[in-house]
Amino acid sequence: MVRTIELKIPSESGFEKVAMNLAGDCAAMMGMTGERIADVKTAVSEACINAMEHGNLHDVSTKIYVTMTIDQDRLAIDVADEGRSGVATIDVDAPDVGAQIDGLEAPGGMGLFVIKALVDEADFVPPELGRGNQFRMVIHVNPKDPS
Repeated sequence: MVRTIELKIPSESGFEKVAMNLAGDCAAMMGMTGERIADVKTAVSEACINAMEHGNLHDVSTKIYVTMTIDQDRLAIDVADEGRSGVATIDVDAPDVGAQIDGLEAPGGMGLFVIKALVDEADFVPPELGRGNQFRMVIHVNPKDPS
């Protein structure tokens, strides 16, 4: 049986922890390992922060919509913003941390890179709100062996 949980949080720093903890609880209920639960929590936190910063442009009058869909063997998590900045893309290069440390590039750019490393599937999908950006992550209870 598929179950869905919907959460609407303010686009304010700190509220990503509410979504992060709820996602961790869902992952634990599904029987994911402690390491997998930590990955889920980190990915959700990063996705919410990205939505606040890049989607809603720190506009505290906007919201972040988080939908968690629990299926038998996978957890799908959608994070949607109200899209003050336009359409986003998943095509990101690994940030040049050395250049950032040397002051040659602005710090940042790690969010999507980190998320893609932590979950099984990650991509922007057409927004159900009809505006903004919607980012979907899928985490399998038992991920396939990459070898």
